[in-house]
Amino acid sequence: MRKPCCEKEGTNKGAWSKQEDQKLIDYIKAHGEGCWRSLPKAAGLHRCGKSCRLRWINYLRPDIKRGNFEQDEEDLIIKLHALLGNREDGQRGEELLEFSHPEEAN
Repeated sequence: MRKPCCEKEGTNKGAWSKQEDQKLIDYIKAHGEGCWRSLPKAAGLHRCGKSCRLRWINYLRPDIKRGNFEQDEEDLIIKLHALLGNREDGQRGEELLEFSHPEEAN
């Protein structure tokens, strides 16, 4: 069994710097998302592929909508919460991502 990727020597952990964000943005603009496992080395980042993928998907993608929800979005959230409640069916978000969007979970 191999070690988790973020335990490699010299891998940065914790908060991302503006320079790291910019390296990731520039690399993805030039080369696309591709293979997350090999991206950090190719982009000159001392991060693991999973960290790069999550940073891109959750914070840096240009199509992320920021700000308040529209009224119809808020109504849908309330409706779905009333329907589904606070269910916990034992699966973590990463497992659901890998199942529903395997191309994003490399």
